[in-house]
Amino acid sequence: MKECGWGMGAEVGIGQMYGKPVLVFGCGNTLFGDDGFGPAVIEHLLEHYRLPKDVVAMDVGTGIRNILFDLLLFPSKPVCIFVVDAVCLPSRTAGEIFELEIDQIPALKVHDFSLHQFPSVNLLRELQESAGVKVRILAVQAGSIPEEVGPGMSSEVTAAVPTACTWLLEQIGGMQ
Repeated sequence: MKECGWGMGAEVGIGQMYGKPVLVFGCGNTLFGDDGFGPAVIEHLLEHYRLPKDVVAMDVGTGIRNILFDLLLFPSKPVCIFVVDAVCLPSRTAGEIFELEIDQIPALKVHDFSLHQFPSVNLLRELQESAGVKVRILAVQAGSIPEEVGPGMSSEVTAAVPTACTWLLEQIGGMQ
């Protein structure tokens, strides 16, 4: 997992995310089309921006469940967690970026390997309701998530990556 506090692309021990007030998790599988949105956003953030040192951005792939479980057990909780992922909603346009509440995560997403292997929804809810962590989910409307391996995002979702980074940076800046 690639993580960095200052957007310099350095490999840092995963334990260094604990105790940081702001965590940004990019979720997704780059081998399944637009599901690679979360990792693409993290890669773009780390390559093009300097994040404040109290912010850790990580490409967690499909492994968010274990990280959330660890966060629940760790005595020092973050103030805010941003989760970035792709979803498929019939009312949205491919490449559209929007924020979801935990309870708005589509039922299909709850059970697939994306946002990723949910019971993660329950872990996010537990972090927010019991541990007082603000959980914000930034989603993109996927254009295509194939059922078989098919790397490469659609042009609409690819174009949304810089916009998602701008949104994240504005939200993080508003917390400072």
